[in-house]
This record gives sequence, C-alpha cells and structure tokens, in this order.
Amino acid sequence: MADHSENLTPSELLQAETQSWNQLYFFIEHVTLKCALQLDIPNVITKHGKPMTISKLMSSLPISPSKFPYFHRLTRILVHYGFLILQKHDDNDVDDDKGCYSLAPADRYVVKDGPWNSMEDQDTFFFKAWNCLGDWFKNDDPSAFYTAYGDLFWSKLSSDPSTGSWFNENMSRDSRSFMNVLIGNEFKDVFEGLPSLVDVGGGTGTVAMSIAKSFPDMKCIVLDLPPVVANLQGSENLEFVAGDMFQKIPPANAVLLKSILHDWNDEECVKILKNCKEAKTGSGKVIIIDMVMENPELDDESVQAQLFIDMLMMVFVGSKERNKKEWEKLFLDSGFTSYKITLTLGLKSIIELYP
Repeated sequence: MADHSENLTPSELLQAETQSWNQLYFFIEHVTLKCALQLDIPNVITKHGKPMTISKLMSSLPISPSKFPYFHRLTRILVHYGFLILQKHDDNDVDDDKGCYSLAPADRYVVKDGPWNSMEDQDTFFFKAWNCLGDWFKNDDPSAFYTAYGDLFWSKLSSDPSTGSWFNENMSRDSRSFMNVLIGNEFKDVFEGLPSLVDVGGGTGTVAMSIAKSFPDMKCIVLDLPPVVANLQGSENLEFVAGDMFQKIPPANAVLLKSILHDWNDEECVKILKNCKEAKTGSGKVIIIDMVMENPELDDESVQAQLFIDMLMMVFVGSKERNKKEWEKLFLDSGFTSYKITLTLGLKSIIELYP
C-alpha cells in the first residue's frame, strides 16, 4: 500500500496527525459526558444551588477516595467541552482547585430523566471500558478497563494474540507518518553522531527501521517482549532483542522511549528511567518522545486531542499524559540532572535527558 504521507510537508503531516487523533477519539466527549451523568454531577450541582469547589463536588459524589487524584482530569475535559464552567477566584490561578464549578446554561437540562440519560451502552471491546468509567470512579480498580474485563490491558493483549496484533499494528501505523517528520532535516540533529541506539518497547521495529535506514552507521536495537519480537528479522545495523524494560535494557549510547512512559504510573516510570540511565553508555542520552500537557503554544484542536489521549491512558491502563512539572519530577526522581524539551512536534514533544 502506498504511503501518501510522503507527499505532505512536515507541517501538513503534523496537522493531519492532530486531526486524525481528534477524529479517532471523537467519542470521548460522549463517554465523559455519560460519566458525568453516571456520577450525577449535573443534579448535585443543581441541588447545591451555587457553584461548587472541586473538593465539595468530590465529597458530594459517590466517588472512591482512591479516585480523588484523577477527578480533576474529568472536570478539566468537561470544562473544555463547555459542559462545566470553572469560575476562578483570581485570573492568575492555574490550579483547578482554586475555583468553583457550575453548569453551563444549556446543560442545566442535563438532569435525571433527561435525554442524555437514555444513552445506550456499546458492548464492543473498545467501548466496554469507556462505559465503565463512572463505575471505575466509584471503586478501587486500577483502570476502567479492569472494571470492564477483570483483567489488565497488557495482560489482555498477551493472552489474546489477535488483540495484541491489532495493538502493535496500530502503534506501527502511528509511527510511520510521525517518523517522516522526526528524521527530517529539522530534527535530524537529535540522532546525528550517535554510534548506537536502543528503542525500548519498540514493538515490530517501525521507528528503529526508519532510524537505521537514515543513519546507516548507527547500530539500532529494538527491545520488546518475546512474543512481540519473535521471528522478526533484523538487518546489518538493526537487531531485535527479547527482554523486559523493567528488568534490564541492552547497553547503547542513546536510549529511545517513544510513547512508552505515558503507559505507566510514576513509580513504574522511575524504574524504567533508572534502567535507561544504567543502559546508557558514554556521553549519550535518553530520548523521550511523548506529550507535554498544558503547552500554551497549542491550538484548541491540539489541546482537545491531547485531552482525549490523556483520558484514553486513564481508562485503559490507569496512567496519564504529563505536564512539564510532572515530567521534571520523574527525571529528578530517576537521577537525571538536566533535560531539554522541544515543543514543536505537533501533539508530541522531544525530551532529551542527560545524567
């Protein structure tokens, strides 16, 4: 099949990526509004008679205390949709807990027995977890996916070969067009001069293949679980290695983590990063390609796409996308002393970590 992305400019590719994410995850507006109804947010605010702080709102809803740290992410996206209005005490306040929430005028009709409460459940593999979002907020399960299936997302992928294959192919498809931009002239210096690189959790090798082709003098290694890399063929400067990033990472001058850390909680990320630090040889670096939330340079469409994906991480694996402050804490906790963030890759950013 022809790769039509080759005919697009870098800016067109990045814009197409943003539009694709928004088109793919358009349903998140539906399920987050449904979650608001499952938690009875409209009725609680209406009965309260005036705007509510997030603390007051959480204490008035049937939410497990273990989900309090997640709740602001739900209200944040509901504010973005215009379902809720956040009235801040001070225009300089950046924290959502320093304001009060009220319903948007048009949404005051979203009460019990209203039309939104007749939403039909969608019993497909993908939507089943989203339909458990409200239930998940009320229990202590690690993710809404677990609430839906009684199993972790990663375990489900391992036990179901067809689902695992579907997941890996989707990750490869996302990487193909993205790599056309990443290894272009504007960002080539990120990889230039590196004698070796290991792509941690690199799947079927789409990213590493692109790098190996563009930098023939670089030795590239793809690390992933045995079922993922079994029977995959390398090349003169590309090798597939079966292993576990939580145990040990093969040594290389640079360690690449593309869309990996957003899959894991902070404690797990620190373990991965410490292993990356140990694997890095010489004066190399760790290269992270992931989202940086709350980037003021992004347009509304890009912000919405990031919020969609942040909710996706929460629902399926109980993890999150991170803002600059959250990234910095991970780096410091992992023993890194300096980093550089390049906020110019559409929804994603390049983060270079140094010891």
